[in-house]
Amino acid sequence: MKYPITPMGKPRMTRSDKWKQRPAVMRYRSFKDEVRLHGLTVPESGAHIMFVLPMPKSWSKKRKAEMNGKPHQSKPDIDNLTKALFDAIFEDDAHIWDHRSTKVWGDEGAIFIGSCE
Repeated sequence: MKYPITPMGKPRMTRSDKWKQRPAVMRYRSFKDEVRLHGLTVPESGAHIMFVLPMPKSWSKKRKAEMNGKPHQSKPDIDNLTKALFDAIFEDDAHIWDHRSTKVWGDEGAIFIGSCE
């Protein structure tokens, strides 16, 4: 299933982030609200999560066409993207025991959740 949400990695947070309003933390909280609004769910096993990260506007049309759908091999890390998604969906994600995550370049940000089979 496709969700039109631009993925983001979980930022490093401190205790003062409860009252401070750092931009990275505010974007993260907005991301979590959007995930909950769309009602994303992930099964506890056999899920394939694909994060589509938008290409920079500064790239040329040629480079965008070349990189569309190709692996995203820069920051944010795949584990931070997954951590942000699971923290938005679950209070405690200890019951998730099997999943696969990938990240690719795309025209627009999106999250796909499907099955590994």
